[in-house]
Amino acid sequence: MPGAIAFEFPDLFFGGLWLTVQLSGLGLIGALVLGTAVALMRVSPIAPVRWVGAAYVEFFRNTPLVVQLFFLFLGLPLLGLRFASDTFDNIFRAAFVGMALYHGAYVAEVVRGGLLGVDRGLIEAARSLGLSYAQTLREVQLPQTFRAVIPPLGNIAIALVKNTSLASTIGVTDLLFAAEIVESRTFRAGEAFLTATLLYLALTIPLGLVVNGLERRLLVVR
Repeated sequence: MPGAIAFEFPDLFFGGLWLTVQLSGLGLIGALVLGTAVALMRVSPIAPVRWVGAAYVEFFRNTPLVVQLFFLFLGLPLLGLRFASDTFDNIFRAAFVGMALYHGAYVAEVVRGGLLGVDRGLIEAARSLGLSYAQTLREVQLPQTFRAVIPPLGNIAIALVKNTSLASTIGVTDLLFAAEIVESRTFRAGEAFLTATLLYLALTIPLGLVVNGLERRLLVVR
């Protein structure tokens, strides 16, 4: 029976699933905060600030996530920088930071597109009412932007959940890592990885339904 092996090794599979959920949630929060900040830098009237934002986006979008993870976990300690003294915490935090940095670059471009898509008439009306640049962003542009970019942000969230599997390459005991351990113990590769696939689907399909529901609700509000 597909997935039955999960109940033979519940600590591995469900422990790995829980770690994947934590990594996905923290990574998504970090990516949204960082991506929004970088998007604001990208539309800033100050040229050097725009250049820094653009450099961040280009760097993290054009280098592989797995390379970034290895640099954060192995490269930074060579420079005397570690995320934690405990090995597990150091690995997990390196993975979390890597997920946030990498996906934050994609969030930044989505939010920037949303900011640029706000009707110029609304922005000019806000400024004519005496709102400052920061107030216009906060009260007019950002609320409309986030309503418009829910679908692409949802796609990024789903991609992030799937990309957490790369964290196993630096030793994070996530869902894929659990499947690899079970396969090495039982040599039942098909069952182990099919179970991992089903558990990933148990995360991504509900997330997709939530995103679709939010999109429909926002269309009705408009």
